[in-house]
Amino acid sequence: MTTTTLAVLVPLLPFLGSAAGLLLGRAAPGFVRPLAVLPTLAAAVLAVLVAARQGGGKAIDAATQLTPTGSVPVDLALHIDGFAALVAVLVGVVATCVQIYSTGYLREDPRYPSYAALVSLFTSAMLLVVYSGDLMVLLVGWEIMGICSYFLVGHYWETPEARAASLKAFLVTKLGDVPFLIGLFALAADAGTFRITGVLGAVASGGLDHPTLIALLLLAGVAGKSAQFPLHTWLPDAMAGPTPVSALIHAATMVAAGIYFTARLLPVFAASAAAMTVLAVMAAITMVGSALAALAQDDIKRVLAYSTIGQLGYMAGALAVGDRGAAVFHLLSHAAFKALLFLAAGAVIHAAGTNSLTAMSRMSGLAKRIPDAYWTMTIALLALAAIPPFAGFFSKEAVLVAAEHTALGDRDVAPAGAGWTVLGAGLLTALLTAAYALRLWLRTFRGRGAEAPDHGRQPIAMTTVLWVLAIPSLGFGLTATYVDDWFDGHALTPTVTTAVLGTGLAAAGAVITYAIWRTLTARTPVAAPAPHVAHPDADAGLVEAEALHLPHPAEDPADPGRALLGPLHGPAADGFHLDAVYRTAFVRPVLAAASLVRFLDREVVDTYVSAAGDSAKGLGWLVRRAQTGNVQTYLSALLAGSVVLAIAAVALANAVAGA
Repeated sequence: MTTTTLAVLVPLLPFLGSAAGLLLGRAAPGFVRPLAVLPTLAAAVLAVLVAARQGGGKAIDAATQLTPTGSVPVDLALHIDGFAALVAVLVGVVATCVQIYSTGYLREDPRYPSYAALVSLFTSAMLLVVYSGDLMVLLVGWEIMGICSYFLVGHYWETPEARAASLKAFLVTKLGDVPFLIGLFALAADAGTFRITGVLGAVASGGLDHPTLIALLLLAGVAGKSAQFPLHTWLPDAMAGPTPVSALIHAATMVAAGIYFTARLLPVFAASAAAMTVLAVMAAITMVGSALAALAQDDIKRVLAYSTIGQLGYMAGALAVGDRGAAVFHLLSHAAFKALLFLAAGAVIHAAGTNSLTAMSRMSGLAKRIPDAYWTMTIALLALAAIPPFAGFFSKEAVLVAAEHTALGDRDVAPAGAGWTVLGAGLLTALLTAAYALRLWLRTFRGRGAEAPDHGRQPIAMTTVLWVLAIPSLGFGLTATYVDDWFDGHALTPTVTTAVLGTGLAAAGAVITYAIWRTLTARTPVAAPAPHVAHPDADAGLVEAEALHLPHPAEDPADPGRALLGPLHGPAADGFHLDAVYRTAFVRPVLAAASLVRFLDREVVDTYVSAAGDSAKGLGWLVRRAQTGNVQTYLSALLAGSVVLAIAAVALANAVAGA
């Protein structure tokens, strides 16, 4: 079987599994789990074979015309270079882990068949984005992911939070997708093709007439899809969906799509120094702002959501300094430990028997009850904090090294100012990341909140996946010196300067956080244990935390985040009130305009329409009153009319004669 055929099957198999799952979900429920896991697993295996054959060498290209357009053609094309081959393996592996994990996590969920089918479709759409060699075909996968995220985030549609979060995710990402679509058309108009190879060739020959405009339009879509400032606000709210969906979105699909798209078309952005500067500033604000927000959250999933935003900021920063190798390397590394973090958080939620009990201030006694989640989450948090030799250290160092080279003028792909911006923000974020990572670990596994009831052992499908993902979280970074050929040949090894600065700041953040936590816990009495509450629907994730009579998170006095942030804690906990700004700047004016239109329609347009109807109705009433059926009345009226006409005629004749 040719490599091209294998590559076609990679996105096709999950799509067929999704279609079969939707068709057979109710008629043959026994086939739902095999149809969820096996096609995705097969796609992952085939992606590994494609990567082995591609080998980090010359890109694999194949195309056939999809449809005649009369102008710029649209091709069903493949373009598989080292980046695409590795990212496809990542998507297949993480999606397989999520599907296997979900068989245990949602085993009692009545909507599991539709959930599993949507996850497969989500996976297929991302693989289409990864392998596509034509921008219009890529756009198809891009938009399908938006639809899938809407349904998956709103999986628990019984709750208003899930409904609002799904709608917000859809609308905010669409806000970026509109200029993104315009940018794609403008890019094709300048380059004369939608083919990625043709576009890159046009850039190399200076064929783009409007590089800055095109790059900025495309960046709007990237900001929306990859949750970068200022279009990042949908991602924390998307935690209302099932936790495995969060793992899939944050690690391998949706948010990774924008970073991957920018990496694939980096020469388009690099053709404009202004666009690279905008990308650097956007990445810097995203990194620092999200880290501060993560330090103030009490919900474990929202901490991880803001963490994802910050790590995506690192990737965007690497792209802003012109090093797509460092960006994709961190994308792969981050996918492993972030998927592990979310799935371990799911084990914590599952152990508590509720989808709502995610407040760290309410947790206690979890380290002994769920040792698999405890140890694997510890590994993932060390990787997140970039502690050597865990994966996050090497990939984050690759970003900092790239920023250092650009800042010092060793690379001229981007302005030196962009390098300094990314380097400074990256180092500050390293300190903050270690602080909120240790805070999460301490409050989740060493917290002294009221202990939630024990709901038994975790399903083997869940714990096995955690240990599978722990392997790359621990060891993937060690491959940095062996995968240079897959990443444009750029060295990905750390340098002494950035390694000392980055690790030193991370250690400082962790030490300060731990010291504050020890001081606060010494002053805080241990909370009384909560009463045991048995819930038959525990695995369905529909139990309310308030039913357990646990303390409110705002009352937790042992939170080091409050001491670290000081007066910034309130704004950071609320995402720096960006949602309020959007409500004031956009939502309220739109609602006011809608109210005005409704008023004009009802009071002006409807008034004219009603008046016309009332006039016809009144005239009809008069005519009807005249139709009495009495012949004498008709003759009298006729005679009176004749007299009036005669008098009028005489008067008119006299007037004419006098004139």
